This record gives sequence, C-alpha cells and structure tokens, in this order.
Amino acid sequence: MKSDGFRSMSTDQLWALHEQLAAELTQRIITEKATLEDRLSKLQPTGQAAKPDRSRRAYPKVLPKYRNPKNPGETWSGRGKQPLWLAKRLGAGSKLDDFLIRRPGRKRR
Repeated sequence: MKSDGFRSMSTDQLWALHEQLAAELTQRIITEKATLEDRLSKLQPTGQAAKPDRSRRAYPKVLPKYRNPKNPGETWSGRGKQPLWLAKRLGAGSKLDDFLIRRPGRKRR
C-alpha cells in the first residue's frame, strides 16, 4: 500500500505546517497591500483626500402626495418605489389620482 505524504504526518506536524502556511500567506498579503497602497498614492494627487471635505447639500423636505384611504398613516411622496398598499390598489383598477392628498389653495392640473 502506497502512503500519501499528508496521511503519514502526525496531527502536530500537520498543525505546524498549517501555521507555517498561514504565516507565509499573512506576510504575502501584507507585502501586496503595501505595494497596492504605494501605487494608489502615486495615482492620487498629493493633498487630495479620498472623501471630499464639504458636507452634502441639504435637501428640502418632501411632503407626501398620496395617502392610503384605509390607513391615513401610510403616505407616499411619489418618489422611489411605490409602496405595497398603493401597488395593490393600482393593480385592482384604482387610479393614482384617487390617492392624491388634496391641499387647500392648490389648483389641480
């Protein structure tokens, strides 16, 4: 019966081999990371930060345009994905205008 190299090693020898491989891989990762960081620093102009120093522009609050008549606490501004309650009602044949929130002093288009 022919013996395979790893099968003839003891548990302690296998563990020592594992630690040796882990140390070698860790060293290679550190070296590669340093090389990549050096290349990245050459690509970025000096003094330029990765993130801009300025803060984001303040966006105005968006008022809700549509309200669920069955649950008035559920509203939607008309931006982004339609809420489930609205998608279900539209699928059942309702029109989007049926859910508009009427604001006094505003004319409908």
